[in-house]
Amino acid sequence: MKTYKIACIPGDGIGKEVIPAGQRVLEALAASQNSFELAFETFGWGADWYRAHGQMMPADGLQALRDKDAILFGSAGDPDIADHITLWGLRLKICQGFDQYANVRPTRILPGIDAPLKRCKPEDLDWVIVRENSEGEYAGVGGRVHQGHPIEVATDVSMLTRAGVERIMRFAFALARSRPRKLLTVVTKSNAQRHAMVMWDEIALQISREFPDVRWDKELVDAATARMVNRPASLDTLVATNLHADILSDLAAALAGSLGIAPTANIDPQRRYPSMFEPIHGSAFDIMGQGLANPLGTFWSCVMLLEHLGQVRAARVLMQAIEQVTANPVLHTRDLGGRARTEDVTRAVCGCIDAANWLG
Repeated sequence: MKTYKIACIPGDGIGKEVIPAGQRVLEALAASQNSFELAFETFGWGADWYRAHGQMMPADGLQALRDKDAILFGSAGDPDIADHITLWGLRLKICQGFDQYANVRPTRILPGIDAPLKRCKPEDLDWVIVRENSEGEYAGVGGRVHQGHPIEVATDVSMLTRAGVERIMRFAFALARSRPRKLLTVVTKSNAQRHAMVMWDEIALQISREFPDVRWDKELVDAATARMVNRPASLDTLVATNLHADILSDLAAALAGSLGIAPTANIDPQRRYPSMFEPIHGSAFDIMGQGLANPLGTFWSCVMLLEHLGQVRAARVLMQAIEQVTANPVLHTRDLGGRARTEDVTRAVCGCIDAANWLG
């Protein structure tokens, strides 16, 4: 029987609630499938670690993760620590350290969810956003000089490399090819950003020739926001830069009903390093420690984790359990307009997994 080593990093805020819930669900799933085992190791890195040690994770933290098959991550962020410290000290350190250059964010309206686009049928909003995850606007290139003086200057430089753009475009076209509609929208801003984004467009055209069976179009990022609202059925797979996709994927999750449901995969497609899976909702300081967090974003991230490991049947069972739970309004958490608690949803998903096993 195959044993997978999974690193759990709850991080901060509600991450400390949803990641243990995700571990429970994965344990229930492994027990029901009887075809693989999961060996978990939890790492207490994050804001509390920073307060104790002056850093978000140990200097050799990547080495501790390197032999894992996957990473399940909660959130990074604390009201008492600057956001750039929590993000760059933990999540981005892992993403960049393990060259997880493809960030994949599926979005669709799940059963029972009252999404805000009232004229949108569930089949009209079924997207995957591919986010370039290693460079672009979040490359970390820049600096500050003359701090505190009237002549202070601060820069953040967006860096796009040909190698980086080629690999994310090739990944996005291949993902679009694997989906029924074989449709890709390349999001750009080359009308105003006349150097790097023009190269982005040129490389998209170049890579498209390798995928003649994929239909594709190009959309300015500002127009893409309107298209997501007004013509959701015209979209399927999207690829965008680090910043653009970060914003668009939050909009997509909101249009599908809640950020609490949305998952993320930070993938190294070459499988040189472990890939990392996480909900997109963040630390949610306002509800942390109250048992109110929606764990479904973590559970859907676990679906993506299982797919990445090749456990397709187990992933399908978990996704069906998620859909059974969302279909029942009694099990909706506060972000979905309900009163269910984290524990209620977790127990219900585990129950659906057990029932699926009993039914065979």
